[in-house]
Amino acid sequence: MLKKLLFSTVGLMTASFLYAQQSPDDSLTQLQLRQIEINAQINQISRLPQTQGAYLWADKKNEVINLQNIDANIAEKTPRQIFARVPGVFVYDMDGTGNQTNISTRGLDPHRGWEFNIRANGTITNSDMYGYPASHFSLPMEAIGRIELVRGTGALQFGAQFGGMLNYVLKQPDTTRAITWETINSVGSFGLLSTYNAIGGKVGKLQYYAYYSKRTSDGYRDNSDSDYDGQGLVLKYAAGKNLTIGAELLRSEYVYHIPGQLNDKMFAENPRQSTRSRNYFNPEIYVPSVSLEWKTGARSVLAWKASAVLGERRSVLYDGTANIQDTINRATFQYNPRVVDIDFFNSYSSELRFLQNYSLLGSTSTLSVGVQYINNDMNRKQQGKGTTGSDFDLTIDPSGWGRDLHFKSRNIALFLENKFQLTRRFSITPGIRYENGDSRFSGTTTYYNATELPNTIKHNFPLLGLSAGYAVNRNQNFYAGFSQAYRPVILKEIIPATIYERSDKDLKDAYGYNAELGWRGTAGNFKWDLSGFLLQYNNRLGSVALEENGVFYILRTNIGNSLTKGLEAFGEYSFQLSDAVHCNIFTSTAFFKARYQDAAVRTGDKNTDISGNKLESVPDVITRNGLTVKYSRLNVSALYSYTAETFADPLNTVTPSANGSVGLVPAYGLLDLNASFRIYNNMRLRVSVNNVTDKQYFTKRPTFYPGPGIWPSDGRSIVATLSVKL
Repeated sequence: MLKKLLFSTVGLMTASFLYAQQSPDDSLTQLQLRQIEINAQINQISRLPQTQGAYLWADKKNEVINLQNIDANIAEKTPRQIFARVPGVFVYDMDGTGNQTNISTRGLDPHRGWEFNIRANGTITNSDMYGYPASHFSLPMEAIGRIELVRGTGALQFGAQFGGMLNYVLKQPDTTRAITWETINSVGSFGLLSTYNAIGGKVGKLQYYAYYSKRTSDGYRDNSDSDYDGQGLVLKYAAGKNLTIGAELLRSEYVYHIPGQLNDKMFAENPRQSTRSRNYFNPEIYVPSVSLEWKTGARSVLAWKASAVLGERRSVLYDGTANIQDTINRATFQYNPRVVDIDFFNSYSSELRFLQNYSLLGSTSTLSVGVQYINNDMNRKQQGKGTTGSDFDLTIDPSGWGRDLHFKSRNIALFLENKFQLTRRFSITPGIRYENGDSRFSGTTTYYNATELPNTIKHNFPLLGLSAGYAVNRNQNFYAGFSQAYRPVILKEIIPATIYERSDKDLKDAYGYNAELGWRGTAGNFKWDLSGFLLQYNNRLGSVALEENGVFYILRTNIGNSLTKGLEAFGEYSFQLSDAVHCNIFTSTAFFKARYQDAAVRTGDKNTDISGNKLESVPDVITRNGLTVKYSRLNVSALYSYTAETFADPLNTVTPSANGSVGLVPAYGLLDLNASFRIYNNMRLRVSVNNVTDKQYFTKRPTFYPGPGIWPSDGRSIVATLSVKL
């Protein structure tokens, strides 16, 4: 009698096996396996389970991006392809080096993802959560197995951030073998060369995974070359049946030659041109951690992790707007001296979590509780008088630093969430996070009166949240939630880093909330996730480009409140054209209405009401739509991405300024093609054609690093990747 077994691995594949079942008249020796048939469908997007280890994910807006077989430009970490199936991801394409991933959701600021709590294998990688929350750490995307994104009401377990949590989970070793080896090598346009090599396996009770990555590129623009390398070692030791001890050390470093910003005239003439040849950026970051996971009972888990972010953010720049040229000084017959800035990060955190399942009203409810301690000391050395040379040189004049400041933060956070399973279908999850701590200034600066610097900034606030879920059936559910959020004033906003920035002396911390309602599920070969959200952001910190006595400067200040409303829609359908041809189509679309409330900015000698104006860098629509066709060992995918126009300043200035710092950011549509061919079971060739139509575009006019103005995104490029696993 022929039957079928169905095996399913969440987020990876579904396989069916036909087998012959022994009949009552058959003897064991007569049992024969007549046929095995494997039909694998790789799911590039999935959802987190209700619980995972000591984490509670129930009824949260979340996505899991599975990278093992994704059709995307992995070597250069092209975000619009990697996050294509996550509705509403805004991508800030500052350069195409693949060094940093600048993204945001729901109308937030995309700069180095600093509205997210960013993690690697659950370890915080934000450089300083209270002083400089940007993530300068850069993982090679080849090392990542999946990306977990928890938005909105999922933030309480991780931090106060408006954006939620973004977790890059490294690949897992093959535990059936003592050693496996993987190599992924890429070549591409603009001098791209990339190699990734990893080993992993299990020896006795020890699992290990180690990698080395190297990537160089000449860059799309003149003077935009890049040199990256990264390493990682992950160890897990099964100390007992229910106890696992882990240790990790991750490192990344790159040197990026910064080509300088353009104004609109320059961009129209030649978007690949450069206005700077002597500017460099160089972060080197180490992320060590130790962890413990103990299954204390049949229904409980205790997890602890201690980690650090250690390293430096270094830059050497001749600063100025696009219309200020970096030329030879006629008096000295040399270039003018550059400015050297170095941030030293010493950020430590320890996080203890406990999860307990228990019976209530005949169902299983879940308690998740934890405590997090953070102790950071960021030493900011700025305004060092650098050399007049053109190479990457951090040497400064003996006169020393113009600023030498320490920003020390200590903070303890308590968090608790409890999922109450009130009926078989309906659950609610209230939660609270309470943070208490402070940040203290010390040091010297030649550019500010020491009495004007705040001595201590207090962090003392509770955050409340409530989420709920209703399971229509095993394949569909409704979810809803509300969660408060908080963003402290950070060091950069208190003391600007560049000569053309100024700060309001009365800055206030931002606070607000996320609220959402959604419906997701699957029906046959169709899956969907539809949601609406509100994001209230009070005391919004913004920038205004101003001019005083002919001198351009940017003022950082609290502009007012804002409310972003939005709809997020994801739909995916799989079908067959024939027995040999499998197809998949999807749409990932978000609509935004982001407006200022009770807001005003100072222009000249008067205040201008901007209530009702659009938020900067928040388009009305972002949509990405894809088609994949699979035939035998060949996969071919097409992706079309469209982002509507945005404004660069709260005044919603349309006509560009002479230096390009304000003005409209035009809408743009991009077409990408990806193909992969599995040569053997352990060898795969990928080819990516990015920006097929060679669209000349830019995504944002930043007001700070790497400088106000236009930063052109990459034109058409081709990348070929060969991967082998043994």
